[in-house]
Amino acid sequence: MSTTGQHGWLVLDKPLALGSTQAVGAVKRALREAGYGKAKVGHGGTLDPLASGVLPVAIGEATKLAGRMLDSDKIYEFTIRFGEETDTLDLEGQVIATSDKRPTRAEVEAVLSQFTGPIEQAPPAYSAIKIDGQRAYDLARAGEAVEMKKRAVTIHALTIEAMESSSVTLIAHVSKGTYIRSLARDIAHALSTVGHVSMLRRTKAGPFTLKDAISLDILHEAARARAIAQHMLPLTAGLDDIPALPVAPDQAKALRQGKTLAGNPRIQGLMLALEGETPVALVESLGPEIRVVRGFNL
Repeated sequence: MSTTGQHGWLVLDKPLALGSTQAVGAVKRALREAGYGKAKVGHGGTLDPLASGVLPVAIGEATKLAGRMLDSDKIYEFTIRFGEETDTLDLEGQVIATSDKRPTRAEVEAVLSQFTGPIEQAPPAYSAIKIDGQRAYDLARAGEAVEMKKRAVTIHALTIEAMESSSVTLIAHVSKGTYIRSLARDIAHALSTVGHVSMLRRTKAGPFTLKDAISLDILHEAARARAIAQHMLPLTAGLDDIPALPVAPDQAKALRQGKTLAGNPRIQGLMLALEGETPVALVESLGPEIRVVRGFNL
C-alpha cells in the first residue's frame, strides 16, 4: 500500500506506564503491520508515563502540525492526595514533606481563584526542561539542588470534580507549558498543607477529546484487520479552530512554490488554504499579503 493519502491523526487514549515516545513507536508498528509504507509519525504533546488520556499522534504531512498541537490548550482531570509531598510531585517519588492537615471542600473552593487566570509557577525539578544544557530530571536524579525559574502560564478554568477526606479531584483547562504537578503542589501549599498528584488524565488536547481517542488494543486489532484508516482523522482535524481559505488552482500552485498571494487587509491571521477538499498550506494573512506558514505535500 502506498503512503499517499495516509496523512492525518490517530488519537490514542494513552495507558498508564507508557511514555509518549513508546506510544509513537506502537503507532509506527501498527502502521507497518497494516501494510503502510514508511510514514513520518510524531506526537502532539508529551504525556508522562504516570498520566493517561488524549495523545494526538500525527502521521505523514500532519506531522507539520504537531508543533501547533504543542501550543494548544489542554484539559486535565487530576487528583491531589493531601498529606505527603514527594520529590517528583507524583506517586513515583520519595516523600519529602508531610502534614496532618486535610482541607475541607470550602477551603479548596476558596483558594481556586488564586490559581485561575494568568499565574506564575515553578516547573517540577523532575521535568524535561533544560538547565545549562542538561535535563532537570537528570540533575534531580543525580541529587543536585535544581533551581527552577518561574514561568507564566494561564489557567482558563479550575473546578472541583470530587472531594474525599484526604484528596480532591479537579478539572483544569490550561495553556501550553502548564505543569499540573506544580499546580497541585502550589494548591496544597496555599491550603497550608502538602500533597502530590495521585491521578492525572488528559481529556482534551487542542481540538481532540477522549471521544476521538482509541485504545492500544483497538489500534492493534485495526492493524491486524488492515482497518486503521477507519480510526484515522483527517489532517484538517488538527486545524478545526481556524478558518478555511478556498484557493483557485493557479493560487494553489503559487502557494506550493512558496509564493505569496494578495490578501484582504480586513481578514488577518492564520487560515487553511484549500483547493477543493485538498489542504494546500497553512497560511497567514499579514497586512496586504498571504504567506505560507506550512506547506502540505498532498
